[in-house]
Amino acid sequence: MEKKLEIFSHFEECPVRKVLNRCGDKWSVLILLVLGEVDNMRFNKLHKTIGDISQKMLTVTLRTLEADGLIKRTVFPEIPPRVEYEITERGKSLLVHINNLVDWAEENMEAIMESRVKFES
Repeated sequence: MEKKLEIFSHFEECPVRKVLNRCGDKWSVLILLVLGEVDNMRFNKLHKTIGDISQKMLTVTLRTLEADGLIKRTVFPEIPPRVEYEITERGKSLLVHINNLVDWAEENMEAIMESRVKFES
C-alpha cells in the first residue's frame, strides 16, 4: 500500500495522474463511450451524436485519444476524403472501467444529489 501511495506523490512517475490527465475530461469519456457502441463513426456523425462539443474541441480530443492509442483514425483515399474513427483494443480495455463508473454513477446519483442538497442547506 505504501508503494502505491508513494507513486501518487511523484507526478512525473504516476501512471494514474498521467492517464487521468489525458482522458479524464468529459469529452474523452463520452467519445470512448460512443465509439464503444459502434464499429466506426465519421467525424460529423460523432459531432452530432455528442451534440454540445465544438468541432475544434472534438478534433483536439480525437487527436489526444489517437495519440494514446485509444482510438484509430482511418482516412479513405476518396474525393472528398472520408475519415472514420473506431475504438482500439486498448480503448476497449479502458471502456470496461468507464462502464463500471457509469454503472456506479447511475446507482448512486440519487443519494449523491440528496447529499449535495443537505450539504448546501
